[in-house]
Amino acid sequence: MITWEHFIYFAIAAVLLWAVGAWAAWREKTPMAYTSTVIGLIVFFSFILTMWISLERPPLRTMGETRLWYSFFLPLAGIIVYSRWKYRWILTFSTILSVVFICVNLFKPEIHSKTLMPALQSPWFAPHVIVYMFAYAVLGAATVMALYLLFFKKNAIADEEFDITDNLVYVGLAFMTIGMLFGALWAKEAWGHYWSWDPKETWAAITWFAYLVYVHYRQVPAHRPKLALWVLLVSFVLLQMCWWGINYLPSAQGSSVHVYSQPK
Repeated sequence: MITWEHFIYFAIAAVLLWAVGAWAAWREKTPMAYTSTVIGLIVFFSFILTMWISLERPPLRTMGETRLWYSFFLPLAGIIVYSRWKYRWILTFSTILSVVFICVNLFKPEIHSKTLMPALQSPWFAPHVIVYMFAYAVLGAATVMALYLLFFKKNAIADEEFDITDNLVYVGLAFMTIGMLFGALWAKEAWGHYWSWDPKETWAAITWFAYLVYVHYRQVPAHRPKLALWVLLVSFVLLQMCWWGINYLPSAQGSSVHVYSQPK
């Protein structure tokens, strides 16, 4: 039976395939870029699937388990962006970011228990977390674009480049909204109410509004492009606070059902 100890083998194989895909994108070998990246995704997802079977539940409970999904969705978001806009660097960045989360899981693995509290056995739990992880990955790609336009772009920002950033935010915000709706349905079934202003829920609302501010500010005719990009970077920092930063808040300790490090 495949266990957590086998993760390193799947991870190495997937990263090598993603690296080949990134190299092929730079060399403008598009078929190879698609093939290698997709096979890498299949290899990585096969580990997630086997863990799902082994744990007898979706691997979505601990931070280590959610990092698995983020490591998977980053190259997925990268290949989607590459297929749409043919940005050669996106596969390199998505691979590097994915490797960061893979290394965290390799050097600091968390306990993957089979047990789940009754609330996490809801059918809404898995889609809620999976959709959110995809939203985080797409918004991560938008953040990479913002960093590139702010600090590495030597010439004036082109409309096409800003359009790519906007489209990534639109997709990410849409999936984040769907994830929040799934979360509300999950909360209603598990605790009897759609929203309780739990610390995690509060920061989720703050993050959602921050991205909404970016979207609306971009529609202002006289807006300042660089200020919009800074809003996007701040929004991503808030997203990190929502995802894992709340684990360290005193207000969350002992009260939040979303703190992964606590027994559920």
